[in-house]
Amino acid sequence: MKLKKNILVAPLNWGIGHATRCIPIIRKLQEHNFNVIIASSGRSLELLIQEFPNQDFIKIDDYNIKYYSFLPMAISILIQIPKILLSIKKEHAQLKSIINDFKIDGIISDNRYGMYSEEIPSVFITHQLEIQTPIFRSFIKKINHKLIGKFSECWVPDFETNGIAGKLSHTTNTTINYKYIGPLSRFTKKKSEIKYDILAIISGPEPQRSILEKTLIRELKLHKNKSLLLQGKPEKKYTDKINNLTIKSHLSSEELNLAMIESRLIICRAGYSTIMDLFKLQKNAVLIPTPGQTEQEYLSKYLSESRYFKSINQNAINLKNLIEIAQKFQNIKERNEGTNWNTLLNIFNK
Repeated sequence: MKLKKNILVAPLNWGIGHATRCIPIIRKLQEHNFNVIIASSGRSLELLIQEFPNQDFIKIDDYNIKYYSFLPMAISILIQIPKILLSIKKEHAQLKSIINDFKIDGIISDNRYGMYSEEIPSVFITHQLEIQTPIFRSFIKKINHKLIGKFSECWVPDFETNGIAGKLSHTTNTTINYKYIGPLSRFTKKKSEIKYDILAIISGPEPQRSILEKTLIRELKLHKNKSLLLQGKPEKKYTDKINNLTIKSHLSSEELNLAMIESRLIICRAGYSTIMDLFKLQKNAVLIPTPGQTEQEYLSKYLSESRYFKSINQNAINLKNLIEIAQKFQNIKERNEGTNWNTLLNIFNK
């Protein structure tokens, strides 16, 4: 009997978006008879343990990026580049032990730059081939491309033409072996009755995650329409009700899939994984980019100008007439450009 090959899937723990978009990849690996071992940390690890309780898990270190309230987020990250590069070096060293201990045959890394090997096929997942930063853009681009170039392949979760990530996911660099695999979503589109007028999904790094949560609770508890707010805390089990507002700490993928379908309007961050879910389900949404996070600010502006979603700033949230305004933006059409998983996963059979 032929033994299953062991594939390590390692998403970055920055919000939970990197973990959620790995869910459909893990499912496809299982369907193609691979044994999946998952490595992550924090809330990303908690979420994946809940989704795949029978898999093997490895806790690995975070990059431990901090945000300083007195600095814009982009500047906070830029001044920590030396620390991030050191974390990547340590991560790469840790990977060598993981490969030996777990007999790893291939790696899929979602934005963990140190998770590559010269000995086995290594895949990097990112939609940011061209990182948009307000300063030092060419310097950041050079580092980004150099690190991605250490992997066997780079899978870009977007369409090759008319992509939903705009210029983030498209580059003229010919040294990176990148492939467009189409947007990744763990969800399935199906018909259901509307249950909520507004679904608010909280996500992203602190302290901005909590700031948004408090702001939306303050607005939604006074709103006459029926609303559901999800805190994005998979490590907790919490439910509360204030007037027409229901607050839950977390929903499973299946439950969240249904909640999004049953909601007239979704309010959320402009994280790319959430955006891919919105496109998959063809839902109306209002995007609130994390302040200072240039990727989200670019995506929300690009998608608003493309008339897909309404975009508002965190300090200007006012839910009055928001449903009516957002409905004027919907322009999402289904695109049947499926991923050929047989071909894609063949990298691990060579």
